[in-house]
Amino acid sequence: MIESLNAIKESLPYLLQGGVITIVIVVGAMAIGLILGLCMAVGQVYGHPILKRVIGAYIWFFQGIPILVLLFLFYFGLFNYIGLNLNAVAAVMVVLGMTTAAYQANIFRGAILQLPEGQFKAASAVGMSDFQAITTIILPQVLRLSIPAWSNEFSIVLKDSALAFVLGAPEIMARAKFIASRTYQHLPMYIIAGLIYFALTWAGVMALSKLEKTIRIPGYSNKGM
Repeated sequence: MIESLNAIKESLPYLLQGGVITIVIVVGAMAIGLILGLCMAVGQVYGHPILKRVIGAYIWFFQGIPILVLLFLFYFGLFNYIGLNLNAVAAVMVVLGMTTAAYQANIFRGAILQLPEGQFKAASAVGMSDFQAITTIILPQVLRLSIPAWSNEFSIVLKDSALAFVLGAPEIMARAKFIASRTYQHLPMYIIAGLIYFALTWAGVMALSKLEKTIRIPGYSNKGM
């Protein structure tokens, strides 16, 4: 027991440094997913039929293949093939970003479809271009309505980031595994790693919940749309 407590005390700063790497990966991945997801959602709803099929194929591909396989496929395969030299952290961030983009696209697409169709027609009637209507009227509402589902996606991406250790990224899981192999305190190290992941998940979800309440418009919701 004393050995376990000493191991936890000595390794905690090292594990928390891994938590910083994990946060960088997750924030970067969610940002990539947000940008790509919004673009694909708009393309699915308002785009040309060919564009819709291309986006549908992208979503099908990234939703149909396990994260671990995608990490190996891109890091050891496609990235090298196209000459893209990324370190493990950047590679995980990009792959998770492309993957969560497929899921975020469905989140944003659902939010767009819940909006009254008359809004887009009204914007066109007053002389706004399609681009202006989408960026100034549609997307602000979509982002507001998507926060609950986006919060859930954040939790999923955070947990998926634990797979980054297979590429050698020095995040929480990789550091916990390294310490456990050196000290033979496997159970304490993985418990602490789990608690750090839990704390990060809780903090992120609470922050997004607070954001949702802050930007909520009284009497306005996606219910009944």
